[in-house]
Amino acid sequence: MTDVLKRLDKVLEARKNADKDSSYVASLHHKGLDHILKKVGEEATEVVIAAKDAKQSGSNKDFIYEMADLWFHSLVLLGHLGESHEAVLKELERRFDLSGLEEKANRSK
Repeated sequence: MTDVLKRLDKVLEARKNADKDSSYVASLHHKGLDHILKKVGEEATEVVIAAKDAKQSGSNKDFIYEMADLWFHSLVLLGHLGESHEAVLKELERRFDLSGLEEKANRSK
């Protein structure tokens, strides 16, 4: 899976400075952080709705589709802030030896 993320990082980085009229990713970067944040928020809301619908319908198809959109826009956001998926994976890896409750308590200190 990380191969897909690495490939996607490369594509997103290459398109970051492309012509905004020919690349959706470039258009997001051109519109700036607030626009990207709005897109991430919209996608997160769509994930929540699709998850509720999946529970009722018994099909996760639309939920997975919306989750992919959320991941995509989150990766665009990471790139806009000069990060990549690797920073997130490192943080998740760091948390392996912590209980969720312990990690949460450490954040408030």
